[in-house]
Amino acid sequence: MGRSGPQITAKRQLWDCVTLTMVLLSLLFRPAHCQQCRIQRCNTEYVASTSPNSGLQEDITLDVDYCIALRAYALCTRRQARSCRGDLVYHSAVFRIKELFSQHNCSSDGPTSSSKVPSTSRPPVPELCNYESRVLGSGSAGQQKRYAHCGLFGDPHLRTFRDEFQTCKVEGAWPLIDNRFLSVQVTNVPVVLGSSATATSKITVIFKSYHGCTDQKVYQATTEDLPVAFQDGTRSGGESGSLTITERGSSGVGRQVKIQARYIGTSIIIRRIGTYLTFAIRMPEDTLDFSEDSGGLQLCLHGCPRNELIKEHTLGHQSQQPHLQGTNTELGPLRPPHQIYTVERATAKCRETLKVEDVYFQSCVFDLLTTGDPEFSMAAYGALEDLKALPPSKLKQNSPRTPRLQNRGASQIAVSSSLFTLLLFILLLL
Repeated sequence: MGRSGPQITAKRQLWDCVTLTMVLLSLLFRPAHCQQCRIQRCNTEYVASTSPNSGLQEDITLDVDYCIALRAYALCTRRQARSCRGDLVYHSAVFRIKELFSQHNCSSDGPTSSSKVPSTSRPPVPELCNYESRVLGSGSAGQQKRYAHCGLFGDPHLRTFRDEFQTCKVEGAWPLIDNRFLSVQVTNVPVVLGSSATATSKITVIFKSYHGCTDQKVYQATTEDLPVAFQDGTRSGGESGSLTITERGSSGVGRQVKIQARYIGTSIIIRRIGTYLTFAIRMPEDTLDFSEDSGGLQLCLHGCPRNELIKEHTLGHQSQQPHLQGTNTELGPLRPPHQIYTVERATAKCRETLKVEDVYFQSCVFDLLTTGDPEFSMAAYGALEDLKALPPSKLKQNSPRTPRLQNRGASQIAVSSSLFTLLLFILLLL
């Protein structure tokens, strides 16, 4: 009995120590679950403080006001360091701030302000003339930006920005896109006798002037010439490569050039396959107006007119002559089909390059039945490759995922559980 007293006292002291340890652990892990990361608020305040009051200016003025806004941005992120330590957007902002301090020769010491800085200055050219940088700097709204894809190839086949698939005649000159940023027009000509099918022989792209990023640039491709330069002989426009044109590495399907307009987040691929051209473009949806009364006739937006749509099941059996007969000024004399393809032969031929029987496979079969030209049928394969290179909704696909944060929380819970189990085990041993 004499020993039991000190033992009970020691156990109570140990129990009090264990209880205190558990309370401290609960307080330690509580902020990670209760505090909310507010890095998007920092991003929004920074963008607001460096945005111009009205419109874009021709010249860029980097004064002390910009450094004040940048220091305020850095201060805001430092205050979020604890609650945002596992947030990818937060770490991206911290890295970006360091780059901006060095790039604009701003000192980390000096006045800060969390409100909008009264200045007429605007972000530097690399920021302003890069769509994705502007999107990432715009906070939560930027995470919802989406891309749309449009393609024209073959007889021709059209994939619109709405992901509608059509086969059309559209002989002559037709507008694909016409908005405040750029205009695209194609010229289609008949290709074989006995068919109303046409193919693209000329593509003209006009990049309209965008203050501070590029002057107006015109690119034109024809069946005879696929230049790797704009009409003025240059390969780029504006500051910091905001508009560039390059020749892409061949994927085995004709020559191809790629035009990138980074200031509007737009990429274009033009191919020459045999004596025909194909076109593919990806643009942010917020640069497009999907309303029915927008911009008149634009094939990429609204599709082909009803009277220009082709019934695929009747085209291969037409016996009448095409609308334009004799000599074609773009391609020379109209040719009869190279050879006659049956459905079985056309299907087998298309399976050599297209493994999945989707709309591109069906277009390949259609082109072979219509023209009998194996080279012409490769346009479908090229268009599919362009879709892979310019997929829609790129920003959404690349947005930071949440599982990492959830895994981080799960690991913290696992650590807490392990410590609790260890303490409980020690208590039972006493």
